[in-house]
Amino acid sequence: MDVYEKLRELGLTLPKAPQKGGVYSPAKRFGKGLYYVSGCGPVIDAPVTGKLGREFTVEEGQKYACQAMLNVLAVMEKTVGDLNRIKNCVKITVFVAGADDFYSQPQVANGGSGLLVALFGEENGAPSRSAVGMNALPGNIPVEIEGIFEVEE
Repeated sequence: MDVYEKLRELGLTLPKAPQKGGVYSPAKRFGKGLYYVSGCGPVIDAPVTGKLGREFTVEEGQKYACQAMLNVLAVMEKTVGDLNRIKNCVKITVFVAGADDFYSQPQVANGGSGLLVALFGEENGAPSRSAVGMNALPGNIPVEIEGIFEVEE
């Protein structure tokens, strides 16, 4: 099934790729058909600021992880032209800004990796993953995701 059709079925829209926030490449090709996407936050329509376990619940964090993954996918689309060319979601790292006593980073990360599984299937969509707690993220965003994808040549 077409990735864009699956997005529509999920009631999601791919946003425009976020603007660069510094001196870096939003996506970089390496090896044969591999792409690394720099970290993307959850900002799509309006700013999102705060920490998990303080301003936001786990469920809200999952929503923000999903939005961050949509931004990652928007960068991939801008880079390779068509998300249907993605044949393997290799690895993601999910950075979660949380209160000092917040320990549910993996549950928050499920919002991003769950979207990949919904779009690309369990075998190709479930990435290897790290979910890491952070004291702070740029702009006080609650979640940031980076990823590596394999694309059909």
